Amino acid sequence: MPQEKTKPKDFIRAIIDEDLRTDKYGGRVHTRFPPEPNGYLHIGHAKSICLNFGIADEYGGLCNLRFDDTNPTKEDVEYVESIMEDVRWLGYDWGDRLYYASDYFEQLYQYAIELIKMGKAYVCDLSPEEIRQYRGTLTEPGKESPYRNRSVEENLDLFQRMRVGEFPDGSRTLRAKIDMASPNLNMRDPVIYRIMRVPHHRTGDKWSIYPMYDFTHCLSDSIERITHSLCTLEFEDHRPLYDWFLDQLGVYHPRQIEFARLNLSHTVMSKRMLGQLVDEGYVRGWDDPRMPTIAGLRRRGYTPEAIRTFCDRIGLAKRDSMVDIALLEHCVREDLNKRAQRVMGVLHPLKVVIENYPEDKVEELDAINNPEDPSMGTRKVPFSRELYIERDDFMENPPKKFFRLAPGREVRLRYAYFITCVDVIKDENTGEVIELRCTYDPATRGGDAPDGRKVRGTLHWVSAAHAIPVEVRLYEHLFLKPDPGDVEKGKTFKEYINPNSLVVLNPCYVEPSLANAKPGERFQFERVGYFCVDSVDSKPGTPVFNRTATLRDTWAKIQKREAKNQ
Repeated sequence: MPQEKTKPKDFIRAIIDEDLRTDKYGGRVHTRFPPEPNGYLHIGHAKSICLNFGIADEYGGLCNLRFDDTNPTKEDVEYVESIMEDVRWLGYDWGDRLYYASDYFEQLYQYAIELIKMGKAYVCDLSPEEIRQYRGTLTEPGKESPYRNRSVEENLDLFQRMRVGEFPDGSRTLRAKIDMASPNLNMRDPVIYRIMRVPHHRTGDKWSIYPMYDFTHCLSDSIERITHSLCTLEFEDHRPLYDWFLDQLGVYHPRQIEFARLNLSHTVMSKRMLGQLVDEGYVRGWDDPRMPTIAGLRRRGYTPEAIRTFCDRIGLAKRDSMVDIALLEHCVREDLNKRAQRVMGVLHPLKVVIENYPEDKVEELDAINNPEDPSMGTRKVPFSRELYIERDDFMENPPKKFFRLAPGREVRLRYAYFITCVDVIKDENTGEVIELRCTYDPATRGGDAPDGRKVRGTLHWVSAAHAIPVEVRLYEHLFLKPDPGDVEKGKTFKEYINPNSLVVLNPCYVEPSLANAKPGERFQFERVGYFCVDSVDSKPGTPVFNRTATLRDTWAKIQKREAKNQ
């Protein structure tokens, strides 16, 4: 029998396999996800979460959740809590391995003392601007600080006085003594500690100095005995510094491996830019469903399974590239197609009166909950004389290929009857169509004619007397430009914001089964799209629906076009 093809391993798993073969870390695989708690996580972080926790699961190893909380000016407990919620929601668990870099502040301080005693670190009095000037450029070497050759005793004294808060903020730094002529700018005597009298969300006012990220990150990995430190590509130039600190101190040395970060079209992935959108009111918070944050995607109706599938399909690369957001939408559409209950909702209602249907009659018709999953069964939907259909499903003067309702034309109502439009009622002042008069064929209950006649159009509908009025929010891409970070001269990324990224429709009408829909529940409105009950603004009995995705599969079209061009 032919063997089943296995998925080829990516370069990170190939490295781990080789390290296991050579017993480099005693057969261990121990990763970590180390976010800075200075904002909400986004879809790019989801890629890192899935990679780090996924590899640990795959190899029977461990994965830590560690907050690299070294900058109290930008960090907040709100972000810590949101990050933990996001990781759990994606389906991962760090067990008892929750850590904070701030747990290691004393140990990091002692490591800095060691570097000073070895003559590998010094206190520098240059201002931040002077440090930048002395640093040099990519083509010119840097210039040594006039304070670079202070004695060990003087550096120890000054550093201790920095700790107790004797000097003003920004007046002194502790720098590593490496090589001001290094072709790698990160190695040109980088700052290790800065003076900053800011209360920390965990350590309070205990510290007047805080370690820099590069110093903290590698030593935190070492303290936790991480085997493989998986970072995005921008840290590649920082790896020599990562290795230098660990080698100079002679401590346990994890292996840093870089992979390409996720760049997603029609959005931005910079926390700074996302923070601007929030702070300046372009969106309604970090969890706005237009945002690429995990909180925003969750509120919009994305499933953790869809996001994990997306992260798996984009794979791992060593070079940055742009992923079309259509693939993410395809993954959620594919997942919801299997699990979302079908219901009927009318977003742009047009009233229909069935003239030959008894005024006081109400029928309970059987509707299929999900044709992809028969185990989901059926439900009852009420049918009566007065209905709402979509306004776009009627045209008074239809073009040749319009197969929905028109004067004199017969169509099928989903799960119900054939109806024929016999009259059109218009507003006397505006000429707008406000009501349709129709007749129905009682012999077509269930949607088929016993005489075998066929119709080209099938419409969804709701009973006007029983429908629930709701607010529906239609979301589109937040940016019109595929790469809003690539700004034209004189513009900012905010000038590419899509003015129609949110359209609110109210009232819309949905079938009565949705009256008690719970926040977070997902549905497919037949012929319309996938929707989720908003978790913030919905109230008992009055759900608000966010559109998760349309039924139009743009990614499938892209794939067909690319296959045709090959």
